[in-house]
Amino acid sequence: MLRLRPYKAGDAQTITTWLKDEFALRQWSADRYGSYPITPADMNAYYDNEKDSGRSWGMTAFDENGIVGHFTLRFPHADSLEELRLGFVIVDDAQRGRGYGKEMLSLAVRYAFEFVGVQKVSLGVFENNTAALHCYEACGFRRVEREQVEQYRCMGEVWRCIELERIRNG
Repeated sequence: MLRLRPYKAGDAQTITTWLKDEFALRQWSADRYGSYPITPADMNAYYDNEKDSGRSWGMTAFDENGIVGHFTLRFPHADSLEELRLGFVIVDDAQRGRGYGKEMLSLAVRYAFEFVGVQKVSLGVFENNTAALHCYEACGFRRVEREQVEQYRCMGEVWRCIELERIRNG
């Protein structure tokens, strides 16, 4: 059984080991980090920079054996608290295939709707990350068409995002 708690600086020591290559880093964080590999200090510096806004925070998923997953939540619109956006979603690669991703996402959505009280949870996933896309759709996220597709320059290519969302009571 998974549980969630706020991210702690010490979590970075474990989470950064799950990023085995630059491709995994970019699928996880797009262009948010300069170069591969990232260190726990890099991860904590990124979060320290974000936390002062009060509109973004990290969460860690754990079980009786330790940390198994991580994600961020942020309010994407400065003038609204109706939507939370999931980001930096990752599960320990040694734990994949055990349902932890789906369980963690279900907990994240429940937290967003029941505790934070938002009406929508959204996220973006790269088209080349089919395993994550399948997991999100299995958790009830539905594709949303955008006027302009979000895209990033990663590893010499342009990576396009698929927008997904879950609506409260929807």
